[in-house]
Amino acid sequence: MAEVAEGSIVDNRYRVVRRIGSGGMADVWLAEDTHLQRQVALKVLHRRFLQDQEFVGRFQREAEHAAGLQHPNIVAVFDRGSDGDVNYIAMRYVQGPTLKELIDRGLAPDQAVALVRQVLEGARFAHRNGIVHRDLKPQNVIVDEEGKAVVTDFGIARAGVSEITQTGSVMGTPQYLSPEQAQGFEVTPVSDLYSIGVILYEALTRRVPFEGESAVAIAMKQVAETPQRPSSINPAVSPALDAVVMRALEKEPGQRFQSADAFIAALDAALKDPGVAGQTATFAAPPIVATPEEVLEDERKRNWWLWALLVAAILIGILVGLALTRDTSTKVPGVTGNQLNVAITLLEQKGFTVGEVIRVQRDAPANEVLEQDPPASPPEASLDCAFLTFFCSKPDVTLTVSSGPGSGKVPSVAGTSEEEATRKLEAAGFEVAVERVNSESVEAGNVISTEPGGGSTATNGSTVTLFVSRGPKLTKVPVLVGAQRETAVQRLRSRGLEASISEEESSEPKGQVIRQAPDAGSEVEPGSAVSIIVSKGEKEEEQASVPNVIGKERREAVEAIRAAGLTPAVEEEETAVPSQNGRVLDQFPPPGSEQKPGATVTITVGKLVAEASEEEGEE
Repeated sequence: MAEVAEGSIVDNRYRVVRRIGSGGMADVWLAEDTHLQRQVALKVLHRRFLQDQEFVGRFQREAEHAAGLQHPNIVAVFDRGSDGDVNYIAMRYVQGPTLKELIDRGLAPDQAVALVRQVLEGARFAHRNGIVHRDLKPQNVIVDEEGKAVVTDFGIARAGVSEITQTGSVMGTPQYLSPEQAQGFEVTPVSDLYSIGVILYEALTRRVPFEGESAVAIAMKQVAETPQRPSSINPAVSPALDAVVMRALEKEPGQRFQSADAFIAALDAALKDPGVAGQTATFAAPPIVATPEEVLEDERKRNWWLWALLVAAILIGILVGLALTRDTSTKVPGVTGNQLNVAITLLEQKGFTVGEVIRVQRDAPANEVLEQDPPASPPEASLDCAFLTFFCSKPDVTLTVSSGPGSGKVPSVAGTSEEEATRKLEAAGFEVAVERVNSESVEAGNVISTEPGGGSTATNGSTVTLFVSRGPKLTKVPVLVGAQRETAVQRLRSRGLEASISEEESSEPKGQVIRQAPDAGSEVEPGSAVSIIVSKGEKEEEQASVPNVIGKERREAVEAIRAAGLTPAVEEEETAVPSQNGRVLDQFPPPGSEQKPGATVTITVGKLVAEASEEEGEE
C-alpha cells in the first residue's frame, strides 16, 4: 500500500475515515473494521522509521504484548499487521476528551484524584504483566462519556536501556520523564509512577512541575530541582494530598511509592483524612557537655573516683536488671495477603529481614504473599539471645509469593465451528465469551476471529471473545402493500432486493400492491426475490354487441336483438312511404355498440298512413 488517506483500505480490512491524532512515532486514524462492522483507532507507524527494521520489529512485538492487557483502564489492542510499507496497530476507538483537555478546563482536587486513580489501576495491571509504559502523560489518557479513564499506547514505546534514544535524544515527553529516564538509566514501573505523579501535579495545579526553554533544560530540572508544592499554587489542595504528590516526585526511585497499590492507598488515605500530611520522627541531638575550664577544688579532685564508682555500680545494676527481665522472643508480623513490597516494609519495620522469596504459580494476583516462615504469631518466634546479649539478629522470614496465574498462547480457531473453538479455548485454560456478527465471507456458525487474536499471549483464566458469523448481513423487507407497482419495485431495488410480480383481479385500484411475501419487517439475504401481487381491478362483465337491424322487418329485427342477448323495445312511426311500412327505420343504441347483456335496444318501425288519408279526402 502506497499511502494511508481518507477512504483508503488498509490490509483489505480497515476503511480509513479520518485522522484523529498524530505523534512523534505514528499517526492515528479512525477506521471501520469491515470484517467485524466496528470502528477502530488505527495507529500507523511514520514512514521515517521503516528503514529501521529493529524499530519496526519492536513496534510489532510490543503490539502483541499490549494485546494481552485486557483491563477497563487500558485501551484494547485488537490487531497488528503490515500492508506494504504501512505498519499498523488496530485498537479500540474510545470517544471522549483527553485528560489534558479536562485539565485545561479545570478539575477539582477530588475529580483529579479520581481520574489519576484510574490511571494507576491501569498501570498496576500492566506492571503486573511486565509492561512499562514509558511515556505516560495526560495526552495519552482518554476519558469516555461515562467518566472512565483509558490509558492508550500501553507497551508501544516499551524498550530496554539501550533502546530509549533516537539520534541521541531521549524518547518521551520531557515534562513527564522520571529523573532516571531523563539520564538514560534503566526504566522501571517506579518510573511510570513518577510520570503519574507529574500528571497528578498538573491535574491539581493546571501546570507541570518543571518548564524550560528546551527539552534538555527541562530534563536537567527533573534531575536536580525540587518542585513547588501544589498547595502553594492551588490552596484547595490538602496537606495530605500535598505529601502524596511530593513523595511521588522524589528524585530517588527508592524514596517514591514502590507500587501502584501503595500510590492508590496513599491517595485514598489523603481523601479520607485531608488534614494529615504524614508524620516524620524528629530526634534531638545529643547534649554537648562542656568541660569546666577552671581548676576544680581540691576536695572534689580527691573525691571524683568515689562518684565514678557509684555511677558504675548503678549502671551495672540497670544492665543486670534488663538482662534478667528481657523478653528473648518476639512476635512475627503476619504479612500473608499483602503485596510483596508491602510485606517487606512491614517486616523491616519490626526488625526482620526477608530471606528467600519463593515464587509459585497460583490464581492469586501476582506478587501476593501466600505463605510465610516463620508464620505469624502466635506462636512466637524465639530469638537465640544469650544472657547479657543485647544485639540479637531476628530470624530471616521466608515468603512464598504468587507469580500470578501465568499466561498461555491463545489457540488459533478462526474458521472452525463455535463448538470446536469453545472446546479448544477451554482446554487451553481460557474463559469464552461469544459475540455474533454478520459476515459476507464466513459461513454462519463459524468463527471469524478472536479477541485477543490467535497466537497472542493472554493471562490464564482470562476471557477470550469469539466473533461468530451469523452469515451475510440481512436486509429488512419494506412495506409494499398499498403502494403502486412502480413504487414497490423501486423500494425493493434500493435495498438490494428483486421483485417477483403477479396480478390478480381485486376491488382495489388497478396497479396497487394487495399482498407481499415475505411480510414487511422480515429479514432476507441481499439479492433475494420478494413476491408482490398487484391488482388488475374488478372483473369486467361480458358485453353484448348491438346488431344492425335497420331496414329489417319488424319480426326479423326483434329476433336478431334477442339473439344478441338484448331486450327489444318497439316504437312505431308513421310513414307515407310504402316500402318503409313494417320495417325498422332507426335503432338506439346504434349498431356495433357494446351493452350489458339484457340491455334494451329500441327500434323504430314504420307505419304506413298516407294512402288512407288520400282516399278519405277523395270521398
